[in-house]
Amino acid sequence: MFCRAIITVVVGLMLTSMGSAGQSNSQNPSTAPGQAQSSNNAQAQNSNNSQAQNSNNTQAQSSNNTQAQSSNSAQAQNSNNAQAQNSNTNQANKSSQTKKNQTAANNKSKKKIGKKAQNPIANVDSKQPDKVLFDRAMDALKHNKYDVARLSLQTLINTYPDSEYIARAKLAIGDSWYQEGGAAAMAQAESEYKDFITFFPNMPEAAEAQMKIADIHYGEMEKADRDPTHAKRAEEEYRQLILQFPDSKLVPQAKQRLLEVQEVLGQREYLIGHFYFVRESYPAAIARLQSVADTYPLYSGADQALYELGTAYERECDLIRRAKLPESAKGVLLKQYTAAASAAYDRILTRYPLEERAGDANKRLEALKQPVPKATPQAVAQDKAEIASRGSTGTIGKVMENFHKGPNVTEATKVGEPTLVDPKQASAPDLVRAVTTSVSASLSNLNGTSQVSVERLDTTAAPAENAPVPRSDAALSVAGSPAVGGPMNGTPASGNTNNVIPELQNDLQPAASGAAAEAPEKPPAQVNDAAAPSSSPGGGSQTAAAGSSGSAQAQAAPANPNTESSSKKKKKKILGIF
Repeated sequence: MFCRAIITVVVGLMLTSMGSAGQSNSQNPSTAPGQAQSSNNAQAQNSNNSQAQNSNNTQAQSSNNTQAQSSNSAQAQNSNNAQAQNSNTNQANKSSQTKKNQTAANNKSKKKIGKKAQNPIANVDSKQPDKVLFDRAMDALKHNKYDVARLSLQTLINTYPDSEYIARAKLAIGDSWYQEGGAAAMAQAESEYKDFITFFPNMPEAAEAQMKIADIHYGEMEKADRDPTHAKRAEEEYRQLILQFPDSKLVPQAKQRLLEVQEVLGQREYLIGHFYFVRESYPAAIARLQSVADTYPLYSGADQALYELGTAYERECDLIRRAKLPESAKGVLLKQYTAAASAAYDRILTRYPLEERAGDANKRLEALKQPVPKATPQAVAQDKAEIASRGSTGTIGKVMENFHKGPNVTEATKVGEPTLVDPKQASAPDLVRAVTTSVSASLSNLNGTSQVSVERLDTTAAPAENAPVPRSDAALSVAGSPAVGGPMNGTPASGNTNNVIPELQNDLQPAASGAAAEAPEKPPAQVNDAAAPSSSPGGGSQTAAAGSSGSAQAQAAPANPNTESSSKKKKKKILGIF
């Protein structure tokens, strides 16, 4: 069967090939059987060539693949080797750079041996323990945790006494008390600031600490008619700042605050002086008003104080004119007081020419027949600048002042230099003492002696009709009256007993004897209020008076109900009820 099939296939192929050849021959009869043979040969050659090419291609492809694989493996190996070499190189470079950095750091540390480290404030990333404590305290202070902040700062001060943060830590402790507020906290803050100024007087923060001490008392300052303790302390502290730290940038602010404080103190002194002036206690008023004018020349009411000062001197002149003093003593005092009043009015016109009291001062000088001075252009410009710098308070503001504890300082001037040293203060006792000395000196010059005579007036006889009224400055009418410091033992120097003043006699002087001695007068007789009845059993009158003290032992007569008063009867009835 297999053979048959092969034979069938071969026969079919032969028939097919023969048919195609016949067709080609019929179409092209010129082609000989040799062409068929050449075509067969060509087909055979083509098949052989194709087979050869296929075998060659296969061999070439296999060889190419082998080469590519080998080249790829070589490249991979080369790249891996290069990467390994590069990594080794980088590691070597890093290690060498690290060694260089360590060497540089060691060199820097060696150079800084024995020297202070750099300020850690400039290096934010510094992790020094003292800076950590300081930053923690500042953060707590920022969040109003004052106790925590003070604890951290105190730990810093106690643990690191040589730290650069010691000064700032002590100042921050005072700031924590200052920000906390309250009377006790302010006292603690003042103490801390005082300690800081004591330990670090040359630091710029010392002026800041002094300023805060003054501000503490400035904030506690009360009105002019209240307790002036804090106002005076504020004045002292601001003066201390200006004098101790003249180059500080806080000096202008301190001067302005000092002017405001002195405005309050000047107002207080003026109110006291005005109180004495209204009650006509002129020596006390003169002392207070003079202190206002001398100590606080920039006070807004200085012109009013000077005007009342001059008026007080004029009132004193009126009192002296009415006093019973020798004319010589009066003349001296009148001259002194008139000159003092003129000086007060002159100062108003020369220092405060644009104030309200300038016109009144001019009139008073003309009334006293004193020369009227004229202000210089510089004084006019200064007074004008002071008036322009002062503020004013409206009606509502004046009403609201009653609800405020602190004073109103809007009228304080903002130009000029405050008083840094108080001048000598006037004293009322000194003024009175000076007047007394002047009067005594005038009397001594008048009499030529320092003894004072005593005159005895005759009071036994009635004064004559239309007689003049006795005067203390009249001449002595009784001769031989003893002077003070002379013999005053109860006996006059001339031996006349009629001129002896009873009040000046010696109490221990023995009584006179003989006929001159007079018997003492008997005491007045005591008479009974109730009259005795006429029909008494003893007979005679019952209205005898007791002549001596022995009569007091006699028994009183029984009361008669007929003659007894009704009030006594009522009392007896009331007593009988009980």
